Amino acid sequence: MIKKVFQKLLHKSGKSYTIDPKIPNQLIVNTLLKRGFMLLRGFFKTGHKVFVGSKTKIQNSKNIQFGKSVTIDHHCVIDGFASDKIILGDCVKIGAYSSLSSTSHFSKYGKGLKIGNNSAVGQFTEFGAAGGITIGHDVIMGSYVSFHSENHNFSDKTQLIRNQGVTSKGIIIGNNVWVGAKVTFLDGCEVGNHSVVAAGAVVNGIYPDYSIIGGIPAKVLKTI
Repeated sequence: MIKKVFQKLLHKSGKSYTIDPKIPNQLIVNTLLKRGFMLLRGFFKTGHKVFVGSKTKIQNSKNIQFGKSVTIDHHCVIDGFASDKIILGDCVKIGAYSSLSSTSHFSKYGKGLKIGNNSAVGQFTEFGAAGGITIGHDVIMGSYVSFHSENHNFSDKTQLIRNQGVTSKGIIIGNNVWVGAKVTFLDGCEVGNHSVVAAGAVVNGIYPDYSIIGGIPAKVLKTI
């Protein structure tokens, strides 16, 4: 009975997978209780039906558009101060201990983050979103992934690097992309649809659809 109820709740929230029959009822009950507390916490913090973990901070939530069944796990910091509205699509999940920094310095108001439906990022993800980050639908990512959507200028030898300003091209990740753990995305990179990014890659170029990329710097290893 518990599994049937939980399965219906999953389908209602947009999840299409079937529960493994070996999953014990106690695990399902524990998950439902946890999710219930997260939902109450999320409504208190944002005024929306969002699942929010313990000790998570959400700043300027009025500038964040939450889709259905969004989960922001525990110990996250979400900075909603951005020039564009931050969009978290349906069934988006942000793993524990992750951070979104939209505005990193008072000299420049940051652009922010957009994540499409059914996309999830693992624990300890860092979104440096001052230059803008766009992630498509159905994207899955491992832990310790980082995005850096700005570059420091350094060509003027007479000035300190920290005083020369930054360039911001932004980062774009397409739809249906699998990103391995500890990948670093640098400003100006674009990953095409239906692609795979190998663990540990440093991504700094523009890559076509159906690419498997990896390495430092990342290059196309194979076409799917």
